[in-house]
Amino acid sequence: MRRPRAGPVLALAALLWPTLPARAAAEEAETPAGPYGERLKLDARGITLTFPDDAAKLRIGGRLQLDFGAAGLRQPGLPEPFSDNIAVRRSWIESYLTLGKTLELVFQYDFAEPMRPINDAAIGWKGIPDTILTVGNMKEPFSLDQLISDNNTVFTERSLADAFAPARNFGFAIGRTMGDWTAVVGVFGGNANTGIRSEGVSAAARLTAAPINTDAQVLHLGIAGNYRSLPRDEAPLQLSARSEAFLFARPFVNTGEIRDAASVGRLGLEAAYRHGPVLIQAEYIRTEVERFDGARPLSFQGGYIEASVVLNGEGRRYALTPEYGTTYAIFSGVRVGDAERVSNGGFGVFELAARFSAIDLDDGPVRGGIERDVSVGLNWYPDRNVRLMADYVRSHAAPSAIAGGRSIDADTFIGRLQFYW
Repeated sequence: MRRPRAGPVLALAALLWPTLPARAAAEEAETPAGPYGERLKLDARGITLTFPDDAAKLRIGGRLQLDFGAAGLRQPGLPEPFSDNIAVRRSWIESYLTLGKTLELVFQYDFAEPMRPINDAAIGWKGIPDTILTVGNMKEPFSLDQLISDNNTVFTERSLADAFAPARNFGFAIGRTMGDWTAVVGVFGGNANTGIRSEGVSAAARLTAAPINTDAQVLHLGIAGNYRSLPRDEAPLQLSARSEAFLFARPFVNTGEIRDAASVGRLGLEAAYRHGPVLIQAEYIRTEVERFDGARPLSFQGGYIEASVVLNGEGRRYALTPEYGTTYAIFSGVRVGDAERVSNGGFGVFELAARFSAIDLDDGPVRGGIERDVSVGLNWYPDRNVRLMADYVRSHAAPSAIAGGRSIDADTFIGRLQFYW
C-alpha cells in the first residue's frame, strides 16, 4: 500500500498548532440569520449550517492523523520493519446532512487512502421510534473495538483481533434500542470502493446489554455473529495482522492466500466496564473458514483485554444510539473541560492505557503464525479537537511471515498527532 507523503501534512500541522488558542476563542461563533433564516456556526464539531424549524442541518467536519515512530527487530538479518518512519494515517473530509427529524445523509472521504477512499456513504431513516434503518457503505455490526471511531480508540491502532472484523461494506441494516439493550442486523455485499458484488454476501447481527448504565458506572456485554459466502472464482481469502502499528511495511503473521475458501463465519464476544475515569474492555473472536470440495474447515481465533484511566478528567461516555448506521452501544472519546484546555491556561487531559492482545492463524495446512502483543500508551488532549498519542508495543510472533517461518521479537514506538473537528 502506498503511503501519502507526510511533508505537506507536517506543514499544515505546524500552521494549525499556533492557531488553536485563537480558534478556541472564536469557538461557538455564529453568523446572523440569512435571508431564509439560516445560520452558520463554527464550533468544536466543525462548520454547521442550520435552517429554521429543524428543516435541515448540514455539518462539515474532518480528521487528520499523522503517524511517526521507529521499530527494532531483535533477530538479525531481517528487513527493515518500517518503509517510512512518518506517514499520513488518515486525512478525512466528512459531511452530514440532516433533513427534518428522520433523515440523515453522510459521506466520508479519506485522501490518504488511495485504494478505499470512501468510508461511510449512507442514508439513515429514523421514522420509527427507537429504530434506525440505514442503507449504504458502512461498518458491519461486529466488534466493539471496530465500531468505536478511530478518532476515539485508546491506542493508535486497534488490537490484533481486528484482523477478523469485516469493517465497512455496502448493505442494509436495521438497529433498535430497547432501554439498555440494542440489536442490529444487516445484509451486506462488498465494499463500495472495490465492487459491491465482488465479495459474496454477508449476514451480520449484534446484540448488546448494559445491566449497569449510570453516569458513574457502565457494564457492557455483547455478542455478534457474521457469516459471509465467498465466490469461488474471486480473489482468495487472506487474513493477516500488522502488529498494531500502521507504519509496518508487512504483517508479522499471515495466512497467505486461502484459495479454496467457500465462506467465513465469525463469532464475537465482548465485555466492558467503566467506573468513573477507568475503562476495562475485552473481546474474543473466533473465525471459521469453510472450504470447497469437502476440504477440512479452518479455525482461527484472537482477542484482547485493555484498560485505560483518564488521569485528570471525565471517563469515556457510553452511547447507546448512533445518528445512523450500526455503531450502537460504544464508548466515545475523552472530553476536555474548559478549565483543562491549554488555550484557557490549563494543562490538557491525560489518559494512560495498557493492552494485551493475541491472534492465532495456525490451523491444519495453514501456518499463518501466532502473535502476542503487549502495549502501553499515553494520550494527551491539550485542547478540544487535538490529541497527541504515544504507544510502545512489544511483539512476539512465531512463526513470523517476515522471518521465513522463524520467531520474531519487535519493539515499536508509535506516535500520532491528531486533529479532528
